[in-house]
Amino acid sequence: MSIEKDLKELIISSLELEDIQPEDIEDEAPLFIDGLGLDSIDALELGMAIKKKYNLELNSDKDENKKYFYSVKTLADFIRSNTVG
Repeated sequence: MSIEKDLKELIISSLELEDIQPEDIEDEAPLFIDGLGLDSIDALELGMAIKKKYNLELNSDKDENKKYFYSVKTLADFIRSNTVG
């Protein structure tokens, strides 16, 4: 399974998005405000789920995190560049 598909499933399950399927989330669509419409609480929950699943430490720099959390694609690229294997 691709990291993108895995992330979409993680987003749906960790944020309990009942009416959304992984194929409904575009890889390059914004996750916050316009695109999926997530908010800062969702960001915290998603960040914790990603830390747990991929054993990653997220930077405390909000601007850096905004860049990583922009879309499924940017998150997947971040995870690829920060995990082994």
